Amino acid sequence: MHTLSPLIADAGHALAFRRREPAPVMPSSLLVLLHGVGGNETNLAPLAAGAAADTLVVLPRGPLQLGAGQFAWFRVAFTAAGPQIAADEAEASRRTLIQFIGRLQAIHDIAPQRSVVAGFSQGGIMSASVALSAPERVNGFAVLSGRILPELEPQIAARERLASLHGLILHGSDDSKLPVSWAERADRWLDDLGVDHATRLYSGDHSLSGAMAEDFQAWLTQRLPARDAAGH
Repeated sequence: MHTLSPLIADAGHALAFRRREPAPVMPSSLLVLLHGVGGNETNLAPLAAGAAADTLVVLPRGPLQLGAGQFAWFRVAFTAAGPQIAADEAEASRRTLIQFIGRLQAIHDIAPQRSVVAGFSQGGIMSASVALSAPERVNGFAVLSGRILPELEPQIAARERLASLHGLILHGSDDSKLPVSWAERADRWLDDLGVDHATRLYSGDHSLSGAMAEDFQAWLTQRLPARDAAGH
């Protein structure tokens, strides 16, 4: 039975977080799961449960508090002209997450090639922001009902640096918060960048559906296959 740890907050890490328990003594891989705006680090616990036993699963809390139990990576207003973001906050969170992931990898001796970042909604946005700007830090990223920020373009790594990266875009075709056009736009953008990826659409609104979760787990198994005691 998998559970989440109490909140871990210390000066050695850039963000407070929970991890899936029992945590592997010597993990061979890392999965970082990022919640959406107004949520918190417990929201993606069902996705955490599906990772291989030798995977260290970490669920950080966004640095901005919006209310009781409600956090974000950056503030956003949904307007008739589309989402309007606090770009400086998004940039600060991108940098913080890169540092946070690097710290976890160093502490647990986990290679970037065995690391994945994924998230729902704004968490998916941040997953893409981290991976596309610092592709040497992770093997793959998943955007679940999210988008790739247009504001990220100046930070995107050169095409040759993106060659080993793997992406996953999952989106509801009836999403009323982030219309499906954002997923279609992300798909075209990743094509243009030469990033290996899969894009799948599902019936439903702005949510993490069961079918979406199943497809994410199948993709994750490919990206972070379990290793035996001998490391194979």
